Amino acid sequence: MKSGWLDPDILRTLRPAWIPAGILAATALAAWLVALPPSLSGLRTAGPYALLLTALGMAWRFNRGRAFVVAASLVGAVAASQFFPGKAVYTAIVILVPLNVVLAMFYPERGARYRAAWRWLLLLGLEGLLLAWLSTKGWSFENALLRSPPTPLVGRLMFAVAFAAAVWRAWPELTALQVGNAGALVAFYIAAEWAAAPGVYGAFMSAAGAILIVALLEESHRLAFRDPLTGLPGRRALEERLRGLGSRFAIAMVDVDHFKKFNDTHGHDIGDQVLKLVGARLAEVGGGGLAYRYGGEEFSLLFPRAELREVLPHLEALRASIEGYRMAVRAPNRPKSGEEGKKRRGDLASTDKFLQVTVSIGASAPGGPATTPAQVIRAADEALYRAKQSGRNKVST
Repeated sequence: MKSGWLDPDILRTLRPAWIPAGILAATALAAWLVALPPSLSGLRTAGPYALLLTALGMAWRFNRGRAFVVAASLVGAVAASQFFPGKAVYTAIVILVPLNVVLAMFYPERGARYRAAWRWLLLLGLEGLLLAWLSTKGWSFENALLRSPPTPLVGRLMFAVAFAAAVWRAWPELTALQVGNAGALVAFYIAAEWAAAPGVYGAFMSAAGAILIVALLEESHRLAFRDPLTGLPGRRALEERLRGLGSRFAIAMVDVDHFKKFNDTHGHDIGDQVLKLVGARLAEVGGGGLAYRYGGEEFSLLFPRAELREVLPHLEALRASIEGYRMAVRAPNRPKSGEEGKKRRGDLASTDKFLQVTVSIGASAPGGPATTPAQVIRAADEALYRAKQSGRNKVST
């Protein structure tokens, strides 16, 4: 296995950052090599408005509060730069935009269309009034912290804090939208550094809008195709994948044994932990298998380009690994304090519980009456039923 930044696990983790990084690189290349003809010079202004307003509308429609704040702040920055030009306004913009991002990252996600959103709209409105007032003063800050352009020192410090907050909020999930918010902030910082060059400024403000649009689309796709509890692709993703299969594949249906008992005895929180545990184990199945959450306590494993006999050892190893895991359940009277826990450690062993989770698996492949993916899934379901009828915690074909 390769080490360093070429490690496959690291590359997979950083995958959501590829598109924002690509947009920023393409924008930098275009700003350096491409000169807009006079007939298209209006794009320097129209481009940022079009993309950022589109991102703003999508954030509102998808009810994503942090993306809405970022997009609205950037729209305000473009408008203020156009209608209230001047050093004082520029200085205020490069401080207020990252400040808004910091607040958005530390404030809980409450959506963009409900009660909490109006507080953001009020804040943005007050900032707009502040910028309009500053434009009438004609101030030119000469203090070392506020001297500009390029971005004054206090602005750069605010950018650093805002970027750190965006990364903190994104880690460790690194979803497309969380990374997109950070990418849009980077684009705005570059634009602010090149505020004296209208072409570069407009290009990177447009890039910020493009990054947010792509991130919102990817977030929408993630919510539609990925199960939020286990992190596995959902049933819709499986159905999409089945359409592109050839004639050689195997499918396994996996069901958590006695799942209703876990919920009834220990509560839904423990039931959710059981599903997460099983989902994590399924994601590690060998043989090139792909795990999906099919619904409820049922999962699917798809093995493209594999024979049934080839996947059975991997299914048996998976079943055994889940059976051998002991899931600890924290006792209700277990102290939260580490120091108190040490004092009572002798009593805790008898109060904590360990649950054993098992699964039943039914597997099938094309052959006989089962030729289509839907028919193979039905055959795997029938095999799963036989595994449960014969005592559970088994692999059946």
